[in-house]
Amino acid sequence: MHELIHDITFCILFAWVLGLAAHFFQQPLILAYLVAGFAIGPYGMEWVKSQDSISIISELGLIFMLFMIGLEIDLKKIIRAGRVILFAASGQLIGACVLGVAFFVAIGLSIGGGKFDAVYLTVACALSSTVIIVKVLYEKRELDTLPGRITLGVLVLQDIFAILFLAIQPSLADLQFSIVLMSIGRVCLLVVTALVLSRFVLPKLFHQVARRPELVMLGALAWCFLIGEIAERLHLSREMGSLVAGVSLSTFPYALDVTAKVTTLRDFFITLFFVGLGMTIPVPNGATIGLALVIAAFTVVSRLVTTFLPLYFMKQGLRASLLPAINLAQISEFSLVVIQVGLAAGHIGTETSSAASFAFAILAVLSTFAMTRSDQITRWAIAVLKKLGIRDLDDGGKVSAEGHEGGHGEARRVVILGFFRAASALVSEIEQQNKSLLDQISVVDFNPNVFRTLTARGIHVIYGDISNIDTLIHAGVSKAEIIILSVPDSLLKGANNEKLVRHVRSLNPEAKIISTADLLGDVPDLYAAGADYVTVTRITDAQELYKVIDAADQGLIESKRAELDAVLRERKEVLP
Repeated sequence: MHELIHDITFCILFAWVLGLAAHFFQQPLILAYLVAGFAIGPYGMEWVKSQDSISIISELGLIFMLFMIGLEIDLKKIIRAGRVILFAASGQLIGACVLGVAFFVAIGLSIGGGKFDAVYLTVACALSSTVIIVKVLYEKRELDTLPGRITLGVLVLQDIFAILFLAIQPSLADLQFSIVLMSIGRVCLLVVTALVLSRFVLPKLFHQVARRPELVMLGALAWCFLIGEIAERLHLSREMGSLVAGVSLSTFPYALDVTAKVTTLRDFFITLFFVGLGMTIPVPNGATIGLALVIAAFTVVSRLVTTFLPLYFMKQGLRASLLPAINLAQISEFSLVVIQVGLAAGHIGTETSSAASFAFAILAVLSTFAMTRSDQITRWAIAVLKKLGIRDLDDGGKVSAEGHEGGHGEARRVVILGFFRAASALVSEIEQQNKSLLDQISVVDFNPNVFRTLTARGIHVIYGDISNIDTLIHAGVSKAEIIILSVPDSLLKGANNEKLVRHVRSLNPEAKIISTADLLGDVPDLYAAGADYVTVTRITDAQELYKVIDAADQGLIESKRAELDAVLRERKEVLP
């Protein structure tokens, strides 16, 4: 016991020190934890040598990590996922599996006789890192963009795929239909049991202790270990049980509260898992490094092919097809879980496991770099693809039922550059106040959903990137009378409102330019750049909030709310 405490102390200490270094150099923390484990483990400085300690640390970390992954899987979002996300995820997963098996068998990895290196690497390379993707997209404020939503939808369905694989994993050595069916039946029994208990029993128990945070957290942990033990009795793994426990908890009313309270404990055990995983990585030889580079290269190429093509064929445009492919081009932390399960079962060799871990580390660094510069990479790739003859949505526009041409023709009298929520609200307001004005409006944007919806409504839309001055020239902005920039700087890619105002003013000295400002200090700069009027949404929001406060003081807040409800019922916005 004292040896275990001693080993955990070294794990946490080195994880913290290298975590600080990773933070300062803006590298993924998971990479720091792997390096920390390698440094103090039996292949490094040998400060932690006990195989029992390493095993316990890794297993505890793995159980809690899978429990938290399960908590973050939103079944309702999967059910509500649109056709685009479902087809994109299916294409990516099926394509990755077919290409993966073919490729890894071709390079000589085993797929039978008790060894399944090719299968495990195929599954590992099909999964992308939720931790890295969510962190980078959150920092870039791209979670709520179309490419961001597609990326997150694919991630969720990848997790479901991993669950199914873990269900049949114990039977890989004797993969008969009856055995697979029995494994799936056991998983279904486990899932149904967990969902029924979490739906009808747990809410009542958690309601009784909702004001006792320590009991809420203890109850969540007890649930995790209970379902894990049931899974063990069903001849499944505790890891599988902890994942199902998390998924079942994600559906019940106190899920958010449980997640918030378990987060700190989660971070502790996830750290232990990755440090423990790092301790199992031997000093790489040339063959291991070579295989790691091959795995990394295959992951990037296969992700670009299997993600880009389904989205492109569903007419999402080059940009919305490329960005999710770039976002997903790495190996998941869940992949390392799958690899560790395979190693423990004797299905794969140590060299394969080590190579997968090194490939994860390589892609964790490279994909973070690529995602932070995805806008520049996408612009370059679109230019190359167009030179190769691959068409975008702005090539060969379609004519709507109303006879308006989507994606072609010069801009109208009023031009809206960029289409997000403010522009969506403006179009809805014009529909109600002066519908004839819609015939005088052009919208320029590169969101394929906006392109299709506006075209279907009979509104002239030009597919293009407003930060590219060539787009503005070809759209005929020089002949517009009123030009509206309503997208805030925080959401613009490759430009800001000041730069756009200067571009537009250089193309059209006579037009009235209306821009928007995030900060009060931006207003003078926008006027100096050539704007005729600048909106500051925080001021209009504050004015509306003051009216609500005044209504509340006068006892009229219900009538104020009814007034807003009536307005909302009449609005049919492009972006809800």
